[in-house]
Amino acid sequence: MKPEHLQPCACNGVIFGITGDLARRKLLGALYHLDKDQLLHADTRFLGLAHGALSLDDFRNLILNSLVQFVGGNLDQTVLRRLMQRFSYRSLEFADAQAYAALCDWFTEKPQPTLFYFATSAAVFGSICAGLAAAQLIAADSQVIMEKPIGDNLRSSQGVNDTVGSYFSERQIYRIDHYLGKETVLNLLVLRFANALFTSNWDYTCIDHVQITVAESVGIEDRWAFYDKAGQMRDMVQNHLLQILCLLAMEPPADLDAESIRSEKLKVLKALRPITRENLARNVVRGQYTEGFIKGKPVPGYHDEAGANRGSATETFVAIKAEIDNWRWSGVPFYLRTGKRLAVKHSEINIHFKAQPHNIFHDSYPVLPANKLTIRLQPDEGIELQMMNKVPGITEIGRIAKNRLDLSFSESFNTARIVDAYERLLFEAMQRNQSWFVSRDEVEQAWRWVDRILELWQENGEKPDTYPAGSWGPISSIALIARDEREWDG
Repeated sequence: MKPEHLQPCACNGVIFGITGDLARRKLLGALYHLDKDQLLHADTRFLGLAHGALSLDDFRNLILNSLVQFVGGNLDQTVLRRLMQRFSYRSLEFADAQAYAALCDWFTEKPQPTLFYFATSAAVFGSICAGLAAAQLIAADSQVIMEKPIGDNLRSSQGVNDTVGSYFSERQIYRIDHYLGKETVLNLLVLRFANALFTSNWDYTCIDHVQITVAESVGIEDRWAFYDKAGQMRDMVQNHLLQILCLLAMEPPADLDAESIRSEKLKVLKALRPITRENLARNVVRGQYTEGFIKGKPVPGYHDEAGANRGSATETFVAIKAEIDNWRWSGVPFYLRTGKRLAVKHSEINIHFKAQPHNIFHDSYPVLPANKLTIRLQPDEGIELQMMNKVPGITEIGRIAKNRLDLSFSESFNTARIVDAYERLLFEAMQRNQSWFVSRDEVEQAWRWVDRILELWQENGEKPDTYPAGSWGPISSIALIARDEREWDG
């Protein structure tokens, strides 16, 4: 018997953009695993919507091929058949408000709460909402999941939020940031607030600095049209990295309710020290990859990718020294780093504690290394603590060495598979839990901080620093942290 809060709730799930990359790569696999784990109610069903005309057989073949490609060939046939039976497909022109009336029969066939998933560009969110409203398909118990990016600056974000907010109340809107569904990111609250060892040492008195790195070895993967308008600042920093920073830096929430968690994260965003003309060059680096080698194979530079505009100044790498103006983090820098075509795919958080003020082991270590807590987001999710230990042996009195206490989630919990972020977030939405979704205030406050950096880049007109594919970014990013007599991990 599952705990009451894990009992699946019945719903009608409607996925706009079902044939798109996100749905095929992530959503279908997430639903397959939820069904396999018996976390979908027997009455839950799904309607896939896209522009193209597909027969039911063709659509089911698309589901099968997507699952084989992104989940694997060893599918449970019973689960697969059950999932297929849950799905229907309709062709729909999202901008045609009158076309939505043709969907009414599907809704009336089994009336139950509806979860809409907008797996499309935010440019059509308004058209979708207008069409649903025209067909009277939005009810008081309806919910909507909005994919990022929500706008490309504060003004456009407010426009999207205003439009969707005119049809759905804030309690009905779930703004997804899939990093908030990652096991290790969710574990940050447990690590910080369920362990006195860290709770009492999580401030400027004990922590020297924090590094957050989200590195990708891939390039833009045929997404030139989207990526060149977004860049790494909009695509990664404004959402993923700032959300991680908030969970690391926030004060203890009163409880695990959405309002409590979101309120504390918002305080962190409001306390971020602004980037100004005076500190931009010192605190922010942007880069763009040139040709190089990944895993020994040559790869093109950003300007040589398919469909590229050779004059583009879009950044594919960003490094930032962020500072939080509150009592807890006074004088503690947070170094953020993210980029494409970097040496390896690698996402982790490193919390560097302050060194011991007095060293009695100077014969082993003239400079005693500080403790470091590493939280691995991918690959091999887990937590690692670097600490000092005595070298074993009778003659080794006073000789010490660095060791690591390593908690790999898959090994420690005997877990064959780490739950994907989209599985968790889809399930939480079905349970009507907004705790791990982003509020409108958070989105817009993050844009306020990021917009200023983008505006300053636009003003100074300087091109991004270049870096060869397969490296760890431009040399200027090394200088950014070296000025403070520190160095990047990894």
